[in-house]
Amino acid sequence: MAGYPALVKVRTLAKFAVLSSALLAAALLLAATIRTLTLDVSAGLHIAKWEKIVYVPSDISGPQREHLLANLKAAIQIPTVSFSDYEQNVTALEEFGRLLRRAFPTVFSSSRVRYEVVSNYSHLFWVPGSDPSLEPYMLLAHIDVVPAFEADGWDAPPFSGREVDGFIYGRGTIDNKQSVMGILQALEFLLERGYAPRRGFYIGLGHDEEINGHFGAANIVKLLQSRGVSLAFVLDEGSAILDGVIHGLESPVAMIAVTEKGMASVKLSVTTLPGHSSMPPAETSIGILASAVTRLEKNPLPLLFGHGPERDMFEHLAHKWALVVSFLFLGFGLHEFPLKFVMSNLWLFGPLLVRVMQRRPDSNALVRTTTAVTKFNAGVKINVMPPYAEAFVNLRIHPAQTVEEVLELIRLTVNDERVKIELDRGFDPLPVSSFDDKSFGYQIVKKTLLDMFPQISVAPGVCVGNTDSRHYNSLTKDIYRFTPTWFKPGDEKRFHGVNERISMRNYEEIVHFYFQLFQNCDTRKLPESHSAQHDL
Repeated sequence: MAGYPALVKVRTLAKFAVLSSALLAAALLLAATIRTLTLDVSAGLHIAKWEKIVYVPSDISGPQREHLLANLKAAIQIPTVSFSDYEQNVTALEEFGRLLRRAFPTVFSSSRVRYEVVSNYSHLFWVPGSDPSLEPYMLLAHIDVVPAFEADGWDAPPFSGREVDGFIYGRGTIDNKQSVMGILQALEFLLERGYAPRRGFYIGLGHDEEINGHFGAANIVKLLQSRGVSLAFVLDEGSAILDGVIHGLESPVAMIAVTEKGMASVKLSVTTLPGHSSMPPAETSIGILASAVTRLEKNPLPLLFGHGPERDMFEHLAHKWALVVSFLFLGFGLHEFPLKFVMSNLWLFGPLLVRVMQRRPDSNALVRTTTAVTKFNAGVKINVMPPYAEAFVNLRIHPAQTVEEVLELIRLTVNDERVKIELDRGFDPLPVSSFDDKSFGYQIVKKTLLDMFPQISVAPGVCVGNTDSRHYNSLTKDIYRFTPTWFKPGDEKRFHGVNERISMRNYEEIVHFYFQLFQNCDTRKLPESHSAQHDL
């Protein structure tokens, strides 16, 4: 009987532990339910009372529609290819400049527009506003494209601009001549109809974005800096309207990228003594380097979900999820929860979401710095021990890290003094631009989108590639990357790939988007947010 009190004590403690765990689970569930019902980060200013603007009519006649489509096709037919850092089709770039003058005669002849060529092939437009107290903004696009070859399996020649089943095929249709031509076409229509902007704006068309923009965008920025220009915001390419691409969302989503990942190209090399292959050492330069590369691939860089805007992206879309998800909840068994519940409570379910995201290459790119071994060179002859081996690793750096931090992590992972590690080139991620209710550029783009497409959702996102906009960081604190190009499942493979195309309807929508955006930017100031009106 001596052990009976101890047994009672153990049972009491066990009951207390179970009861405490149940109460904790209930409290967490209650808090999560309340947050699910009250979280509303996406309503923003769309339901607020905006300043009234008298819009120029946006109707497009049949002949105008044929003309704008013909202009885009003509742009696609000019092979403005950037082959490498030092090789471009400059003849095509010159021809493209002549096309712009033919396609948009009002833009080039209007007394309202000031135009100049930068670095021989880039184009800069300045349209002063009637109210000089309003800070100007800038729209960006680029006219160069990556190479394309019909033999790769195109349904239409890549520089034909051919029309197939309602789509225009060709290199540049979604990267990025739809923006180049769409912006200028919208301005052409506005000027023809007597539009005079209240807020001034710039348009910058770079000619070498695909090879880092060091001559086009970089020199446009230097020119604007020399004139003391500062910008309210910059809008470039870099994201799109995703329709069915994100599994489980009830509606299409316009992802406005508020930052872009950094980039580092890192060279790994090993040098050993040469010799005859009949008397090999225990490890060759190739073997040593292969082991280092394998360690990098098997040990991805740390997960950083929540340290960039990716968490905000999911919270903005929290009430748009339709599916349910099953998982182990607090160790008490398998439960099924609506994704709305999960996405509204990333403070609780974030670690589980990350475990799912890192399994797919596209979502994994949002939550960490990615590592890709892209080149491996070694060997001089089949019977000679390779004296030298090198590999290049391309890293796309998460907004929460820097180039130096990533380099140190690579050194720690490789952990082999025989492997020389050098930074070939790189740059840090761009700062995260604002996207709250006081963010002029973000809210103007959002309003324009929702006025056009009331069925979509709008959320901040991350551009996993790199754009010309990174050069403009010194001119503004707010840079956004978005074009209203519709992407459906599989379309992401067309980007820099085979059968790049755009629907004729979507291109007309792009022209209309910029037509409305120019006018919405004439807003003097944003209205008071809906949430602020209900703080009392």
